[in-house]
Amino acid sequence: MSLVTSLIYRRRSRLFGRLVQEALALYGVEVPAAAEIGPGLLVYHRGFGTVLHPFTTLGANVTLYNGVTIGRADPWVPQEESAMRRVVLEDGVVVCAGAKIVCKSGILTVGAGTIIGANAVLTRSTGPNEIWAGAPARKVGVRAPTQGERNQGEHNQGRGELRGQGATAS
Repeated sequence: MSLVTSLIYRRRSRLFGRLVQEALALYGVEVPAAAEIGPGLLVYHRGFGTVLHPFTTLGANVTLYNGVTIGRADPWVPQEESAMRRVVLEDGVVVCAGAKIVCKSGILTVGAGTIIGANAVLTRSTGPNEIWAGAPARKVGVRAPTQGERNQGEHNQGRGELRGQGATAS
């Protein structure tokens, strides 16, 4: 685990929280205590310039590169009047260098296993295992399932589950 990642996990410490926030600021990283971070976070290149909104939820095994911004699309509006509620990055999401994920209203969800390309500007929710790029971001592809996901799918087929449908066959 990198120094920046371990500091991010310790930012809620009652004793050292403020000191940790200041240490993160030296790297140009802003991760408020209110942001929810799942296990296995990877932050590359010391996360220089990474900023997360307090209403951000990161799932397990999320990867963030430097210069990532996750926040509101209406920063000129006071927070209590904003239509933005939360940004959720599900498990296994990769957000490449310089990407911006900004929520206009409600909850913006980045599906599990999705990749957001470098310098992309994402303003809407995505499905699982998609690849998004550009400004504004658009879907440019779909990720092939990893070996573990393929094995899980074969295992689920034996139990009668419909893969990707979230339902069970009767």
